[in-house]
Amino acid sequence: QVHLVESGGGSVQAGGSLRLSCVGFEYSYINKCVGWFRQTPGKEREGVATIWTSSSVTYYTDSVKGRFAISQDSVENTVYLQMNSLKPEDTAMYYCGRLSRPGGLCSTMKTMDFENWGQGTQVTVSS
Repeated sequence: QVHLVESGGGSVQAGGSLRLSCVGFEYSYINKCVGWFRQTPGKEREGVATIWTSSSVTYYTDSVKGRFAISQDSVENTVYLQMNSLKPEDTAMYYCGRLSRPGGLCSTMKTMDFENWGQGTQVTVSS
């Protein structure tokens, strides 16, 4: 099965912005949940934001609310993560995945419920 591909990461100073892109999936008439997750050495992968592609309903972890925005372009089959007001604690490898586990929920952003992970894109925020 094709895996997703992330891009757009880089190094910025605190307060800066980045826009991540996730491609490699196919849209269909059925509902699909795509999520952005991040992971740092020694820590578990955590959900950042998820989106239902059919309705554009979104969910965010508390630490990024008001700063990050997840969106989609159905024509180009791309999911974005706009990151503003970046903080050093946002430094991580960012991954995108698709909800696939039977009974899994988009809103709870549980890593184990998602699959088709890409290679990730590194985001580094300096003080």
